[in-house]
Amino acid sequence: MCEICKRDFICGAAALGMTGLFSSSSRAQTPRSDASTSRLPARGEFTIANAYVMTMERDFGDFAGGSVHVRDGEIVAVGHGASGGETIDGSGMIVMPGLVETHWHMWNTIFRSFAGDRPEDGYFPTVARFGQQMTPDDIFQSTRLSAAEAINSGMTFVHSWCHNVRSTAHAEADIRALAGAGIRARHSCGWPQGLPDTQSADQTPIETLAKNWSSYSNEGLLTLGMGWRGQFRAGPIKPEVYQPEFDNARRLGLPITVHVAAAAHRAVNQVELLYKSKLMGKDVQLIHALAITPAELAMIEESGAAISTSPGSELRIGFGFPPISEILATRIPIGISIDTSVLTGSSNMFGVLKLARDCENARAESEFKLTARRALELGTIEGARSMG
Repeated sequence: MCEICKRDFICGAAALGMTGLFSSSSRAQTPRSDASTSRLPARGEFTIANAYVMTMERDFGDFAGGSVHVRDGEIVAVGHGASGGETIDGSGMIVMPGLVETHWHMWNTIFRSFAGDRPEDGYFPTVARFGQQMTPDDIFQSTRLSAAEAINSGMTFVHSWCHNVRSTAHAEADIRALAGAGIRARHSCGWPQGLPDTQSADQTPIETLAKNWSSYSNEGLLTLGMGWRGQFRAGPIKPEVYQPEFDNARRLGLPITVHVAAAAHRAVNQVELLYKSKLMGKDVQLIHALAITPAELAMIEESGAAISTSPGSELRIGFGFPPISEILATRIPIGISIDTSVLTGSSNMFGVLKLARDCENARAESEFKLTARRALELGTIEGARSMG
């Protein structure tokens, strides 16, 4: 019996024009209830006591032998002597905030490690080729897998950067997977893979979601944003294409997130163009932002925009080293992200935080440039600030 690898199997499926990547039997088992029908489990009251509590808030610091009191899903007290409800002994353990992930293409996790060693097998052609074949159920399965991996590795918030919204049903599938996992998340509704850069994205999915968001939000755990193509992809995008998308997000009052200043077009000051076009602000998050000048850093800081960086994927794809220390020296909020397991093969946030620390120490040629505490802040409180 010959051995068939996963890549060959799905390449064959794509070549045959299959409308889904899973068998009909697996699709039949996919839960099809609307996000609005999801119900969180009953929440009680408990206290984790006698633990080493790391608040990640500099004004509060750590509590050795501290307690965390939780009631109805909310933290109501932290410190020494906090009590209430069932007591859970945390002796010998650390209690800390969950990790905050700030940019993750969860919809393509089923293509884990598919990015290969030839240009035609690189990340962008791979996700474009397979992404165009995906059904809403495929999106659901991929995002559900990502959400489970997130919870397993300590993330309690994820930013589902969904740039394969082929229909409202595709967006709803992503949201349904997040809701079913019970994780906190933002769904940033994007464009479909394969959409020409000469054509504005259909605004029907995001407008439908925004109009009815209370039925999707999973009791407030989920929020909505726009994943925006911006002014550049393979080349410049004309204003008549990108401006209506941006303006619609602003009209709907949604946070906007955009890839910018990675490896391509390093000679073009993309952040400066965004700034001069009045396309930055406190509601905008810039993804990657590697090829930026000191002047552009000042523009980002002035505008109030945030940054998300993903050292694992940025190094793997050859974008370069993230300028984390330079950003931390400003007032710009910066968070860390998984980005895509198509490139990295992993969704371990602790691993990415270690890599961020190693990158900064290597760039500075110092063992002590970025401390472990500062790296952990990037994955918690700083990530929360990056997400607003």
